[in-house]
Amino acid sequence: MKRRGDHEGTIYQRADGRWEARVTVGFGARRSFYGATRQEVVQKLREAQQALESGLPLGDGRQTTAQFLESWLRAVEHRLRQSTWNRYCEYVALHIVPSLGQVRLTKLSPQHVQQFYAQKLSEGLSSTTVRHMHAVLHRALVHAVKLGLVPHNVTDAVEAPRMRHAEIHPLSAAQARAFLEASRSERLHALFVLALATGMRQGELLALRWQDVDLAHGALQVRASLRYQVGKGFVFEEPKTKHGRRSVALPPDAVEALQAHLARQEAERQTLGRAWRDEGLAFASEVGGPIEATNMMRGSFHRVVERAGVPKIRFHDLRHTAATLLLGARVNPKVVSEMLGHSAISITLDIYAHVLPDMQQDAATTMQWLLFPRE
Repeated sequence: MKRRGDHEGTIYQRADGRWEARVTVGFGARRSFYGATRQEVVQKLREAQQALESGLPLGDGRQTTAQFLESWLRAVEHRLRQSTWNRYCEYVALHIVPSLGQVRLTKLSPQHVQQFYAQKLSEGLSSTTVRHMHAVLHRALVHAVKLGLVPHNVTDAVEAPRMRHAEIHPLSAAQARAFLEASRSERLHALFVLALATGMRQGELLALRWQDVDLAHGALQVRASLRYQVGKGFVFEEPKTKHGRRSVALPPDAVEALQAHLARQEAERQTLGRAWRDEGLAFASEVGGPIEATNMMRGSFHRVVERAGVPKIRFHDLRHTAATLLLGARVNPKVVSEMLGHSAISITLDIYAHVLPDMQQDAATTMQWLLFPRE
């Protein structure tokens, strides 16, 4: 029987209906490529044969999931926003690789993936975070299928966890006023004022620069968000969507708080002189640099919460408080959505549905008056 020569290939249809092409890569070793049609695998076989004839390497069928994900991240880096690529790297390095990295890519199964999701949920990660990991893994395996490294995307056979919105704990108007009063002695009083008056996210507040604040007209521009990334330090990121990049009107008392904060910051700058790090941040550290959110929470924020005597809340609950108070005061949900920087009004209505029943009753009362007037 004649031995098959290097770079020769065979094509056949598998029992599951898909097509498979095999090519001999040397020393009797073979590589397989998969596709939905014969024409598809013929094309993959030709490309593989051309690569081999040109002396180019093919992916090793023994490569692990970790090795594939590493090469995939390098391949997509130039096509993604830097912040998106950074998050992909974190999900891969901190979660996916430790759990699935040692499994050969060709042996990765739906059961492996389903167990991975269950493990992450049991560790206390939110369903939203696990769904994000699912999206990353799915996107990577789409690439693997296109390259012919695996016959199909195993994540298609796996159910991602259902999205569950975390329970929100907004303050009442009276509690919000007590919180602001308790923060008056704090260096970051103006930050807390803005958090409640505008609903800005913590990262957006910490990234705010004076050049984006118009005290004369009582408005500011949200242009970035700040976060601390292990290994890279402070990272300024552009908003995820065009709606996140927005203009926000300020109430007069918020403007006054910012003016007082600016005066205090200028005094700090004069005291430090050349030691001041002038990065133009509205809410800077005592030496002018970015503020690390965790340190701010452990210190000033928790201190204010305790002093005010309000329920224990997260910083993000200040944003929820702003939205709930506005919607409860019958401010148009579209305006609230734009103020918060949501990409769609449906997001706002979904998160704050608990505020809407009274508004629906108001609508019913109005329709009664319009359609069924009484003498």
